[in-house]
This record gives sequence, C-alpha cells and structure tokens, in this order.
Amino acid sequence: MAERIATTVGTAAAVLAMTPAAATATRTTFGMLPDGRAVPAVTLTNGHGLSATVIAYGATLQAMVLPDAKGRPADVALGYATIEDYLAHPQYFGATVGRYANRIARGRFSLGNRSFQVPVNNGANSLHGGSRGFDKLLWDVVEADGDHVTLRHVSPDGEMGYPGTLTATATYRLSEDDRLTISYSATTTAPTIVNITNHAYWNLSGEGSANGAMGHVVTIPADSFLPTDAGAIPTGERRSVTGTPFDFRAGHAVGDQVRDANDQQLVFGRGFDHNWIVGERITSALHLTARVADPLSGRNFELWSNQPGVQFYSGNFLDGTTSGKARRIYRAGDAVVLEPQLFPDTPNQPAFGSAQLAPGETYRNIIEYRFYSGAPR
Repeated sequence: MAERIATTVGTAAAVLAMTPAAATATRTTFGMLPDGRAVPAVTLTNGHGLSATVIAYGATLQAMVLPDAKGRPADVALGYATIEDYLAHPQYFGATVGRYANRIARGRFSLGNRSFQVPVNNGANSLHGGSRGFDKLLWDVVEADGDHVTLRHVSPDGEMGYPGTLTATATYRLSEDDRLTISYSATTTAPTIVNITNHAYWNLSGEGSANGAMGHVVTIPADSFLPTDAGAIPTGERRSVTGTPFDFRAGHAVGDQVRDANDQQLVFGRGFDHNWIVGERITSALHLTARVADPLSGRNFELWSNQPGVQFYSGNFLDGTTSGKARRIYRAGDAVVLEPQLFPDTPNQPAFGSAQLAPGETYRNIIEYRFYSGAPR
C-alpha cells in the first residue's frame, strides 16, 4: 500500500512539473521623462518562454521575446533600450497610434456641419494622430496583474484638434497558449473620429539579427487593396491584387517583388505601404488578417483582428540613422509592420464606411498575435 501511495505522489509531482506556470506581470521603471515623471514598464511572461514588455510611454510594446524552432529565445520587436532614444528618435516602434491611425488628407475632416483641422505632419497630410499623437504621450497604468496590463489615456477635447474628450484604454494580454492580444477601446463625450492600432515592427530572426525581414513569408487573405496617390492617400479605388505584386494570398517572401519599379504603387511607397481589404466593417468576431513566417528561425505568427483593413509596411523608411536594443543599425527592409485598422482617410471617403464615434458608443480594435514555431501553416 505504501508503494502505491508513493507512486501516486510521484506521478502527481511529475504532472505538476510539466504544467506551465501561470503568466506573471513584473513591474519596473523604464526611465524618467525630462519633466521628472517615471515611465512604468510591465513585463508579461508565460510558461513557454515568451515575454512581452510594455512601457507606458506611447502604450508601447517595447520587446517581445520568442523561442525559435530549437528553443533559443530572441527579442523580435524593433525598439530602443532607453526612454531617451524613444524621445530623440521617434519611429512608432511598437507604439499605440491614434486618435486616428494612418493618414487624413490635408489633416481636414467634417462631422455634421462642422469642419476640423488636425496637425499636418506627413507632407501635406496628417499621420497617426498628428505631431503629438498617442505614441508620444505617457499613459497611466491602471492594472498589471497575472497575464495582462491595462493602460489608459484621457485625451481632452481639442487635443491635436480632435473634438470630444476621448477615454482610450489599451490592454496587453499574454496567454499560456502563446497568444499576445492587444485590445483597444475608446469612449467619447462628443462626436469624434477614432482609429487606434499598434505599430509593432517585426523581425522574427531577432531585432538584432543581421538578417532583415525581406525573407519573411507573408500571407494576406485579401482579394483587393487600396492604391494611393504619391502622398499615400487612397484614391478611392479598390484594386484587385490579381497579377500584381500585391497578391499575397498564397504567401511569398516580402523581398520577391518589393522593389518592382514596374508597379507605380511600389514607387510611391518605396515598397509596400498600403492597406489591404480583409473585410468591410468592424466585426464582433476575429478573422485571420495575415500570417508571417521566418524560414531561418522557424518563428511564425498568425495575426487575427476584427478590423476591415490591414496596413502592410515593409520598413521602407528605416534609413540607417537609428540603432536598436542590440546596437545594430536599422535599415530599409529590416522589419515588417502589419496594422489592423479602418481604411486610411475614411473620414473623407464615405465609400469606405465611417470612422465616427458618438457618445454612448464604444470603439474596439482587437489585435491578436498567435505565435508558433516550426513549419509555416
């Protein structure tokens, strides 16, 4: 009888040893802003060796550590090691961007019979909320517990020219099934426009790897995309991807056609910097938005969201003037960016739907990365 009890206890111990520990949240300080405010950082870690570090400046994903196919960990998110670099060299690395992500033509839009002007900071247009968008603000950490951290920013009426006091939240959650879910929500006190997303730059070989991201195999299940003018504003056309470099339905390496000068759209963007149509409206359920696979490391992810568009950017404007956490220079093609969102310039293009948010309504953008290693799916 004693032998049977001992065997049972030993089996239970073995099962416990194989069970991953619950995800944990560790809070530290990333540095200090020039005005003396501390920048909190929260690192979420699960039982499989994945970790995500979020800093309150810009509600930013500062690091994402993943094991490769052989179990070797690496940080795969471009970014900086110090708050001083984020302040001196803003590049939207991992940042939460808004109030309106992507571009608004001439920085102008109307709500009812009222016209609004927001800062122009990208040629003749407004980009990612203007010169001081959500990426350049210190968010409040309202909760950091177990598998998640929630941050909040209350954007006052008139901030960057946008109407209504907007209360925005960002929740990062790292699960034991290796999913990083970023949930954005917002409410307003007056009619306004909202389009919030995350601007993570990915190099699945490692942000400090000598291998760029041009060998990453990207799949986007979209039959059409939005061509733009020379200023990256959609023309209003919905163009089929068939027979163009924009056809990622079967998946291919980014570098295969990124420099094809025969396509004027690639000349305009210096590569890919366009919105693919993966739906017609924000949905209640998540849908597959993209896949990214790195044949060199075996690191991969599926991207799921509830948004109708995804902006795919091939890192064209990384110009060798900044270096990241591994002190390697970031150059064009060193990362890919996939931003689930509403279509660019929706406030000025009724055929794209609506970006308006009214009092009593809640805006939501759910972005979920499903990480895995080994052969691409």
